[in-house]
Amino acid sequence: MKTVEKNTIQTGPYKTYLNRIGQGNAEAVLFLHGSGPGAMAWSNWQFALPVLGDSYDCIAPDLIGFGQSEHPEDPPGSVSVWIDVWVAQSVALLEELGLEKVHLVGNSMGGAVAEHLLDRHPERFERAVLMGTAGAPHRITEQLDTVWGFYDDPTEERMKRILGWFAYDSSVVGDDLDAIARMRLEAAMNPGVRRSFSAMFPAPRQRHVDALAPPDEALERMDHPVLLIHGRDDGIVPLETSLYLLQHLPQVQVHIFGQCSHWTMIEYKDAFNKLLADFFAGAL
Repeated sequence: MKTVEKNTIQTGPYKTYLNRIGQGNAEAVLFLHGSGPGAMAWSNWQFALPVLGDSYDCIAPDLIGFGQSEHPEDPPGSVSVWIDVWVAQSVALLEELGLEKVHLVGNSMGGAVAEHLLDRHPERFERAVLMGTAGAPHRITEQLDTVWGFYDDPTEERMKRILGWFAYDSSVVGDDLDAIARMRLEAAMNPGVRRSFSAMFPAPRQRHVDALAPPDEALERMDHPVLLIHGRDDGIVPLETSLYLLQHLPQVQVHIFGQCSHWTMIEYKDAFNKLLADFFAGAL
């Protein structure tokens, strides 16, 4: 397996921390992470990048306001404005790297950002995978409300409890769960991360779910091939979001894992990686 390169790149007004593996491969894939406390690209994609990097130029940025990317001193006060920031960041990153057209993978909130990218910049993307994705109408779950409200009680115990919800059976994840919890708690306690996250998701939080979803007419004009992947037992972002998108995206297919919650790329990492490879190769 190739080595993951980590560096910081200027993307418009903000600096982006980037994980990259497989540079020089003919096709590129942009990976967008989700929104839990302490979320970052590497914690989401650490089991996918080394495998897919053998065949693809895999680029996985920390979104602005997350991880080691820049944190605005005066952060936006609405998710709609954050979406604009993340869309602009993603396009600026592709420009900076000289990548004209790429495949796209989005997890949870990153799936919603991916939808907005497909709508606003359709010419920049080939195929898209949306995993456990937001970006469709649904009532906020109690678990998601707690995830976004982490800073009401930001303790290691609460972080472990929250991350325990992300897996259907935490014993399957094993030692990886503790390692990810430590990584994410350390990131979450960074003052910049806390400032950004608190600005993104203040209560009441249903409005943030609503803001992530493009209108139906936007979904219906996205003619990219899309693969939806979802855990049947996802208590963070319910399966109904993918079923909704199944009804509104033109070129769409769905793969549902039973006994799986919100972390398909970790709970079923081998199957997840094979699905992506087959889909990008046009074998699905």
